[in-house]
Amino acid sequence: MSYRIEDYALIGDMQTAALVCRDGTLDWLCLPRFDSHAVFAGLLGTEENGFWRIGPAHAADAKPPAANRRTYDGDTLILTTEWDQPGNGSVRVTDFMPPRDGAPQLIRIVEGLRGRVTMRSTLRMRFSYGRIVPWVHKMGDRTVAVAGPDSVWLDSDAETRGENLSTHSEFTVLEGQRVAFALSWQPSHLPPPSLPDPEGALEATTAFWRDWVEQCTYRGPYREAVIRSLITLKALTYAPTGGIVAAPTTSLPEDIGGVRNWDYRYTWLRDAAITLSSLLRTGYRDEARAWREWLLRAVAGDPENLQIMYGIAGERELGEAELDWLPGYEKSAPVRVGNGAAHQFQLDVYGEVTEALHLGHMTGLDRNDDAAGLQLNLIEYLEDHWQEPDEGIWEVRGPSRHFVHSKVMAWVAVDRTIKLIESGAADGPMDRWYKLRDDIHREVCEKGYDPERNTFTQSYGSTELDASLLLIPQMGFLPPEDKRVIGTIEAIQRELSTPDGFILRYPTQGDSEGVDGLPGDEGAFLACSFWMADDLAMIGRVDEARKLFEKLLSIRNDLGLLAEEWDPRLQRQVGNFPQAFSHVPLIDTALRLTAAGLSGG
Repeated sequence: MSYRIEDYALIGDMQTAALVCRDGTLDWLCLPRFDSHAVFAGLLGTEENGFWRIGPAHAADAKPPAANRRTYDGDTLILTTEWDQPGNGSVRVTDFMPPRDGAPQLIRIVEGLRGRVTMRSTLRMRFSYGRIVPWVHKMGDRTVAVAGPDSVWLDSDAETRGENLSTHSEFTVLEGQRVAFALSWQPSHLPPPSLPDPEGALEATTAFWRDWVEQCTYRGPYREAVIRSLITLKALTYAPTGGIVAAPTTSLPEDIGGVRNWDYRYTWLRDAAITLSSLLRTGYRDEARAWREWLLRAVAGDPENLQIMYGIAGERELGEAELDWLPGYEKSAPVRVGNGAAHQFQLDVYGEVTEALHLGHMTGLDRNDDAAGLQLNLIEYLEDHWQEPDEGIWEVRGPSRHFVHSKVMAWVAVDRTIKLIESGAADGPMDRWYKLRDDIHREVCEKGYDPERNTFTQSYGSTELDASLLLIPQMGFLPPEDKRVIGTIEAIQRELSTPDGFILRYPTQGDSEGVDGLPGDEGAFLACSFWMADDLAMIGRVDEARKLFEKLLSIRNDLGLLAEEWDPRLQRQVGNFPQAFSHVPLIDTALRLTAAGLSGG
């Protein structure tokens, strides 16, 4: 691949999403859902694995020209990309996916801005993640590609022709002229989808996003970054069920050329819970309510079989497989679909879910006795299992450990449930759970703290640090002024910082397999860097926190999007993109710094 991860833009319809590069190439799209097989998988392979490029015509042996400008149309998920062609004119392509009402559609509208520009569309559909060449044929004025259960329909104002197993169109636009293309998916056994109305869809999509953004209650100095992050989180929400994917992609590497490549097109309870908290604190209760209903259906009152992640409709079986016909992004193999971590035991998930339910209760989300019952069931299970080792927040594939963050989140689960009972919204054995909360707290402080170095450690008996320890004051386990908290913050800052001041999750071992059971290194985990900014603000170092936060904002791409990590060596984003677990703490830190500024901190 010749383009970096941050060169891509996101468009989507809250059921699936596409990535569009700055040269007008659409390199990733799964239909009809986030977790369906990709129709365009060029992102993880080559053009032979599927793409759709619309841009100024260029010589066959030349690289497609990158756009001169691109942006989202205000506070929407509608992408506009513009090219200036010296001596000819300027042209704009508007890309979007209308919120779904029937067949999923991806619409691309070419508009002449000045002069006369010759444009080219090259569409190469490859089903089943770039492996299957579909049967492409005409049905009247429409072009349809069929393979097994899937059909994709192309409608356009421009004439198209088939050549080299691709669909081509070349046309000229004058100033003010508009030429539309629309791609629609339909099960192949059904009648053709209805003809699209690109201009009407554009108007409706614009209205949808602007109406949605108006609900945001944040009015602080970082509003632009917060709004773009909220739009991104909304785009990662699967509208029919309320499930939230961690990212719309699979196998974008955490280490370029390495094996740390995972499928993130599922709903992690942890990621979804923290996403919910950010949405609630910025005024979005409908999404919070939908997620709570999704949670109740997915878990189905069965905490003993609680999974750390589910499919976007609550599916439990997410078997992991490797796609050996795809070489991977920049030769980062293997390409994986499914996720074998789904059945790991991660103790911290109980805390994140309970914290999200607690926040919903505290912010006035309508009472739900089933949710309260689930919370009580989770604590009853936790009561018998909190002393077991687990795989932790980072889903290590090495040996299970007594991770300190996991135990802290077990404490959070018990603490928030006690608060639920104290509020009168539920009943439970208070004396027993007061003792449980105290027991967990005592054990963490005794076994997870290194008094010689004045820092908590990654796991009991370990000397390693872990950035998840930054959540100790944010979760209320200890107050920020506690010397152990300050010592931990300073130790992480000292030992897990990159040269440019961002924070690693934990030490990796390079060529050998470390705590996570994997070879290779990874970049700075962006969520951890936001957590550091939060902690610095909490201990009174607000100016330092603000500088770190603004440095983090500076590495967003030109559209305000973040992947999972930042590679300090290559100075580029890495990991799946865009990543909910990066955009959520961005919002949280903006809220905290705004509050600190208002209070004069």
